[in-house]
Amino acid sequence: MMLHSILPELDRILASGNRNASLDFLIEQFKTSKRFELLFEALLMKTRLALGVPLVQTDASANLSGVARDAYDQAMIDAARQVGELFLAEGKIDRAWPYFRAVGDVAPITAAIDAIPANADLGDQLDSVIAIAFQDGVHPVKGLELILERHGMCRAITSFGMYPVQNNRAECIKMLVRGIHDEVRRRMTYAIESQEGYKPEAASLLDLWTGRDWLFGDYDYYVDTSHLTSLLPYSLEVTDDETLQLCRELCEYGKRLSSNFQYKGQPPFQNSFEAYGHYIQALRGVDVDEHAAYFEKIVAATDFEEVGPAPAHVLINLLVRLGRYERALEVSLAYLSNDQFSGSACPSALQLCYLSGNFARLKDLARERGDLLSYTAASLSAA
Repeated sequence: MMLHSILPELDRILASGNRNASLDFLIEQFKTSKRFELLFEALLMKTRLALGVPLVQTDASANLSGVARDAYDQAMIDAARQVGELFLAEGKIDRAWPYFRAVGDVAPITAAIDAIPANADLGDQLDSVIAIAFQDGVHPVKGLELILERHGMCRAITSFGMYPVQNNRAECIKMLVRGIHDEVRRRMTYAIESQEGYKPEAASLLDLWTGRDWLFGDYDYYVDTSHLTSLLPYSLEVTDDETLQLCRELCEYGKRLSSNFQYKGQPPFQNSFEAYGHYIQALRGVDVDEHAAYFEKIVAATDFEEVGPAPAHVLINLLVRLGRYERALEVSLAYLSNDQFSGSACPSALQLCYLSGNFARLKDLARERGDLLSYTAASLSAA
């Protein structure tokens, strides 16, 4: 829309003295030419005209009160939604987002992002849409899906580690686990087909490598090992057995890699693939005593002044997940004196007393520590 093309008609309407008509004319022109950002301003200008405040945004129009303030605020919300919907109709999610964000209405943006088909051409708004979906938390699962699809696993894992994703976090972790598992299976299948002349049909990694030790030579690997080691810490958060089983297979895969790809982790995960494997199997309810004992031994042998409290935190959290609150309390009292190292990394001794229903112990600890609130809570809970 060129100014000189509509100026004569605008001047004619302005000369007629019909102030509303001149703004209606501009509103229609901005709609037709898809200048939606100017449409928003024109709609607000028409509201200011109706309220009798300066047409140009000034302190006078900003200091409205009472009924006028309410009317102006509602007009602003309506205009933002209208303009946001118009941008969405044009497929411009990034342009629509500021308007919906301003009025606190996330649903239309979430729906638009969710409707993006696989391999859709998002043009130069791709990174903006990913930022809205993932970094702003509007639709983390779809955002992570777009990152995986357009930028690959390395960027996806890095992004997940950089931003504190909470909404749909479990689904995001499941997507990353599935992505790495699929990559290992796909590459291993190709290696077998190249060597043996046929493509094996197996969804399980364990079935693929059974009887094929040659798959794990000194320099053979089937996914970037740094991606796998970055992913495994998130397995501690997994609760569904299907994803835990995939994590377990990835740990078994990692254990079979040559020493060239075995990297030392932080206690109690010095031997990353083995340690995470024990944790995962315990969560799955498989030989729980054996797998929990692995961490009990590490904690018993740990020099906490040298390595810090992390091994105890890991064991306590595992015991809590297993419902073994009394044992978790014993570990806490033995290794985390006065909860000085607990913080938010694991439940405190007082919290463990409550979880285990040991209100007498909770009352004793609260008395020792001068914690009147916990003392009262223990007494009331026991009663």
